[in-house]
Amino acid sequence: MIDSPRATPAKNSTPHFFIATGTDQLPFKLPTTATAPFCPSEVKGSVVVAPGTPLWKKLLQFAGPGLLISIGYMDPGNWATDIEAGSRYGYGLLFVVVLSSIAAMVLQCLSMRLGIVTGRDLAQLSRERYAKPIANAQWMLAELSIIACDLAEVLGGALAFHLLFGCSLMWGVIFTAFDTLIVLGLKGKNFRDLEAIMLGLIATIGVGYIVELALVKPHWPSVAAGLVPSFSVLSEREPLYLAIGILGATVMPHNLYLHSSIVQTRVISREHKDLASSIRLSRLDTIASLVLALLINAAILILAASAFHATGHTQVTEIEDAYKLLAPIVGSGLAAILFAVTLFASGQSSTFTGTIAGQVIMEGFLRLKIPCYQRRFITRALALVPALIGVYVMGNGAVGKLLVASQVVLSLQLPFALYPLIRMTSDRALMGSFGNAAHTKVIAWLLFVVISAANIWLVVQTATEWFA
Repeated sequence: MIDSPRATPAKNSTPHFFIATGTDQLPFKLPTTATAPFCPSEVKGSVVVAPGTPLWKKLLQFAGPGLLISIGYMDPGNWATDIEAGSRYGYGLLFVVVLSSIAAMVLQCLSMRLGIVTGRDLAQLSRERYAKPIANAQWMLAELSIIACDLAEVLGGALAFHLLFGCSLMWGVIFTAFDTLIVLGLKGKNFRDLEAIMLGLIATIGVGYIVELALVKPHWPSVAAGLVPSFSVLSEREPLYLAIGILGATVMPHNLYLHSSIVQTRVISREHKDLASSIRLSRLDTIASLVLALLINAAILILAASAFHATGHTQVTEIEDAYKLLAPIVGSGLAAILFAVTLFASGQSSTFTGTIAGQVIMEGFLRLKIPCYQRRFITRALALVPALIGVYVMGNGAVGKLLVASQVVLSLQLPFALYPLIRMTSDRALMGSFGNAAHTKVIAWLLFVVISAANIWLVVQTATEWFA
């Protein structure tokens, strides 16, 4: 990858960039109501943090972007991988969930810092700094990751409709297309309204799993043992495949683009001390939100390990099977109902972040902006095709396979978003004194190598099976 000379800023310790609050930097304009709150250029600077604001108020004002990011870490794709991991290997892969979440915190903090310091997002900077063919390839890979994520949302939402209302899975897939109306109904709202909706959906998922864990009564010493890394379990292909799926479900490439954009919703002074304060507050928001996502993901795996693996049901690879088995095993129909309700909330919450991420990527790479409902319709239409074909050909058994496969696809896309992110945040000419410290570079590049190596291994193993 060759950096373009256009990207060289003034070499000072604190970069100063103009933060636009409208659409003046775009080739054309749309009415605010057509894209807000899903369009990055129209929510930029929409939350004003006045100088002298008390710390507790600043904490509240900076809280929000992390919640939107965390939604992507608890979508239906996570359910599929965590349920299969828990039912097959008990608590054995719980440490993978924890390590993946820690990796996500590191990488999302890099993305957040890039957006705050430069006033631009990862997509915009990639377009500026790389040759056009490379930038176009990055754009296509980013769009593919959004479609893979949306496929998981389609399947999760369809399954929730099927479990709650008894409709066929095919009709459930079709019903998910109408979430475009939800996006349309929110047009013109402010960004804080969207963050509040996300908080409500996350609370629904969290409370649901607290009740479910109380019902299944996990063996907590075994849970604690599962937190200790044991890499011997990853020596075989199947658990490693699941571990990579967990990684793909936890660290999502489009979230790296998204986070660098939505942190710019907060208007801050460009003075060094104010930038440093903003980074600290945003880091707290990011880590707290991702800890919440970690607890929910861990709860899904613990639920599967306690309810299924511990009772001899070690082949529960489908979410529908998990739903059907929960009530008789736990002895309460409430567990199954809560399971379906939280699945529905999970699928719907990811709808919003997928729409915003799509706008960020399209506007950043192509300098193109379209109404939010059109963007949502395009993404959902592209995700519906494999979902409908899969359900038609394989029936209900397609859901689990497609969900896990979608997470592996996300993991395969991750290095292509990671490389520019690490390069840019390590560039002192771009980041000034906020560039990555030596230990941060080591950790970030180590994550890049581990993720890339795991992906290469997976591709080789899969190709060997196909052509054997």
